[in-house]
Amino acid sequence: MRGEYCQLWLTCTDQKEADKIAKALLEKRLIACAKQVAITSDFIWEGKIERNNEILLIMESREDLFDEIEAEVAKLHSYDSFVLTATPITKVSKKAQKWLDKELN
Repeated sequence: MRGEYCQLWLTCTDQKEADKIAKALLEKRLIACAKQVAITSDFIWEGKIERNNEILLIMESREDLFDEIEAEVAKLHSYDSFVLTATPITKVSKKAQKWLDKELN
């Protein structure tokens, strides 16, 4: 059974890493689309407040593919503790649904 659609969120250290991860996930048809946005992240790391410029990947996929996506990201990501999250999509336009169904594994 296919899972529900979701948006995945992943911060990457730079454009090169974001490109590499997006390409790998697209080639394996684990995601149908990856959008890249330059962001500034503030976070606590090892007890200190840090600030980094990063690239945020926003990707369209299905929840049942999450574990495969996480495993692929783990092979490619430079962070020991990357944060990959999934947000359920509750509605999607009919044509986008057909496209997602066609392009995803």
